[in-house]
Amino acid sequence: MAETLLAVDLGLRTGFALFGRDGRLIRHGSAHFPSRSALRTAARAILAEAGELAWLVAEGPADLARSWLSEARRRGAETMLVSAEAWRDEQLLPRQRRSGRQAKVEAQRLALQIVQDCGLVCPTPPRHDAAEAILLGAWALRQTGWHRAD
Repeated sequence: MAETLLAVDLGLRTGFALFGRDGRLIRHGSAHFPSRSALRTAARAILAEAGELAWLVAEGPADLARSWLSEARRRGAETMLVSAEAWRDEQLLPRQRRSGRQAKVEAQRLALQIVQDCGLVCPTPPRHDAAEAILLGAWALRQTGWHRAD
């Protein structure tokens, strides 16, 4: 597998989106962890599935991100920890983020468009955590100089 960028929306329900060097979404999904410690220990396995990881971009609490960032760096990847506001301001219009519920619906709609544009089959919109990881990843592609294929 060529170089990848992994975007992760960290929480007990974690969303993830893996992009190739060409900016195309390779896969996305979400996982539910029973505890914060289980989420931290899952970092190694999930990062191993990312192939030749060049970037890990995470959104979430610093205490949850710490193990993910250190494991990614151990693997030779660049890392970035961002707030939700950093990418939402660029990905969603003000009217699309007036409420948390509305922002999640809009994120799902936009993420589904990215999934379809990349030729992946997704019969229903991604869950909100996976959708937010997809949008985080699309934002990160621009920040890192990688570009999403349209």
